[in-house]
Amino acid sequence: MEDVFSLVRDVRDFPKPGIVFKDLTPVFRDPAAFKALIAALAAPFADQRVDAVLGIEARGFILGAAVAVHLGAGFVPARKPGKLPSKTDRESYSLEYGTDALELHSDAFRPGDRVLLVDDVIATGGTARAALALAQRQGADVIASMFALELDFLNGRSLLPTGIPVHSLLHV
Repeated sequence: MEDVFSLVRDVRDFPKPGIVFKDLTPVFRDPAAFKALIAALAAPFADQRVDAVLGIEARGFILGAAVAVHLGAGFVPARKPGKLPSKTDRESYSLEYGTDALELHSDAFRPGDRVLLVDDVIATGGTARAALALAQRQGADVIASMFALELDFLNGRSLLPTGIPVHSLLHV
């Protein structure tokens, strides 16, 4: 994974001054690195039943959809407000540079669905917490949260519900 993560680019002052954004798009562009990243994200769940992967807009769509295909699971997008065409559930959250909200279709999950949350980075944890709250509100059994990168200094995992394992491939 060291070769994969050597491709991650730091973008200073994005999306606002003082933020150092961890850009995984160079990893996505490299076929071998992208394949290795998806395999590593999916590996801990290869022997488990996963009904759906929940991916957070936008890079979580890229990773989550690929992990879902790898695991033979469905994919559910957690979107910004107003982007889904049917009835939705909404959860607001705070992030390191403001506030926002996520939505899921109201029928995205059935009670008991085994769901894996996948996203590129966990920073302050607000976005992941909102996505998990939406899935649990619909009765999903969230089996774990999986991230490519974790910004340890922000302690985002402390905001996530206890009892749901948190996996990160790289700690920064």
